[in-house]
Amino acid sequence: MSLLGGLAIGANYSRCGANSKTFSFVLCLAMMLINNKPMQSGPIRENSMTHSAEQGTIFGHPRGLVVLFFTEMWERFSYYGMRGLLIVYLTQHFLFSDERSSLLYGAYTALVFVMTIVGGVLADRYLGARKAVTFGAILLTLGHFGMSFEGDGSKQLLQYAGTEYQIILDARGGDARQMIVLDQTGSEASSETSSYISFTDSSMDIAEPEGLGLPASIPRDQLTLSVVTQEGYLDILYLSLALIIAGVGFLKANISTIVGSLYGFGDARSDSGFTIFYMGINLGAFMASIFCGYLGVVHGWKYGFGLAGFGMLFGLVIFLSCQSWLEGKAEPPSMEKLKQKVFLSINVEWLCYLAGLAIVAISMLLVKNEELVGGMLGPIGLIMLVGLVAYSWRRLQGDERSRMFAAIYFILAQIPFWALFEQAGSSLNLFTARLVDRDILGWSVPGPVFQSLNAGFIFLFAPLIAWLWVWLARRNANPSTPVKFAIGVAMAGLGFLVLVAGMKSSGDMGYTPVLFIFAIYWLHTMGELMVSPVGLSAITKLAPARIVGMTMGAWMLYYGLSNFLASIIARATGAETIGGQMTNIAAAKAGYIEVYSQVGYIAIGIAVLMLLISPQINKLMRGA
Repeated sequence: MSLLGGLAIGANYSRCGANSKTFSFVLCLAMMLINNKPMQSGPIRENSMTHSAEQGTIFGHPRGLVVLFFTEMWERFSYYGMRGLLIVYLTQHFLFSDERSSLLYGAYTALVFVMTIVGGVLADRYLGARKAVTFGAILLTLGHFGMSFEGDGSKQLLQYAGTEYQIILDARGGDARQMIVLDQTGSEASSETSSYISFTDSSMDIAEPEGLGLPASIPRDQLTLSVVTQEGYLDILYLSLALIIAGVGFLKANISTIVGSLYGFGDARSDSGFTIFYMGINLGAFMASIFCGYLGVVHGWKYGFGLAGFGMLFGLVIFLSCQSWLEGKAEPPSMEKLKQKVFLSINVEWLCYLAGLAIVAISMLLVKNEELVGGMLGPIGLIMLVGLVAYSWRRLQGDERSRMFAAIYFILAQIPFWALFEQAGSSLNLFTARLVDRDILGWSVPGPVFQSLNAGFIFLFAPLIAWLWVWLARRNANPSTPVKFAIGVAMAGLGFLVLVAGMKSSGDMGYTPVLFIFAIYWLHTMGELMVSPVGLSAITKLAPARIVGMTMGAWMLYYGLSNFLASIIARATGAETIGGQMTNIAAAKAGYIEVYSQVGYIAIGIAVLMLLISPQINKLMRGA
């Protein structure tokens, strides 16, 4: 494949990727290395379209690249900033159980990727990428700022001997401790009427019960626990998540397309242009996990979510104020069709925006009833699979049919990897906050900050992996795509087994050394580099050109399914919480060890099976 061909694929289909920040970054690097192209901008070929040469440039690239770089950087900043805080926020502010929080988180992340199909189709046929990105950015800004309206949160109430008390946390994140206070109808508790508490399987123990008029230990069967929730603020949460789902659907699906439109056919600068653009994605993800995670846990949820909102607002302002730099790229395919009246005074453009609002409404309904998402995605995934197989069998022949079956294999083979990898934002996030010794150089690092490790490791190791494939290829030792997939799945499982070893080394009640968190993120990132860029690159080569869009849509749909499957795994790790914090460290660790051991060994077993059938998949690929 030529360099231009590879980059054109990246431009058109990275928007459908399970992890586009990794796919596009590594694909660009690999293509440049294969073709011996430097990362910096190069001269424009003579057959480049003239508009590329006439554009205003910055460091040799179209000015529009700067606009798109910062727009996407801030969009990813807002997305990953909110994502890192979400499940901890659900468990500690709204006092959701671990199980419910995991399902809600999984429903949200699954819908984010599924809705990009709708946003991409509307942009391709009607709106054009520029209008779609603008609309998506507006929805995202509203959604992220909506997350900062938190209210007072839910109340954990305890009734004993006819008196009602409230259980609160003295902080946020894993360092929080439970306190019991006299319920004072929302007023601040004084130190004289509060005391730290702890739980065993059979009792609640109170450190200094005198001021509360309680015994030092109360049998748990004599306690009545209940949660009172501010329903209005809970609805704001659901609406905010729905706005973000729709916003990502419109923005993420189309901004890469605008990057591709900045460069004319045969423009030699496009390789480094895409590399620069996707560096912005990783930069946004890296910064968000650190700054939003720190502010949200240390200073208040609204500050972390608010910073994510300001990040998206910065991106929107940059995109709107510098649209002239795009020089008319990514406009609607037909302005006449876009302005055509459909119903009364509503034209096609406004109908697309109304469709976006319908996505918001549907998404709000689904995240509010998170259990419906799995029931919806499962049948849709089955219908998609049957459709792909039927189409391949009836409409394709020879090598095309064989390669399409190989593409279907890769679409399905991604599921075990992402189901484990996506624990990062849910169960692994809670585990890091609650059960890891996070003290580094005297600073108790907030749990969500560790999610920056993925982007950081991509910065460090993606160029090395891209170079490694080229180096091996020159020696006829480059592993095949099915083998790389098997290695990626194995590394996902190995990551959890390494973490289990760390948990066991610290005993029943001890905190896991933070080194093992670095280890699992490193192993999972290396596995990601084996699966995400490799798989998507294979899909674009295997699927016939006339159905490659549908095939990439299937990849994304199954990635969304993987996210929901990840939430089911995360739900199995759920520990008992009262007042937003665990009650039993030993029981929680035992639960994590059991679930993570099972999924780790299952993943390695699947990887071995994938390795055994890899020669057959290679034959199906027919040299692609």
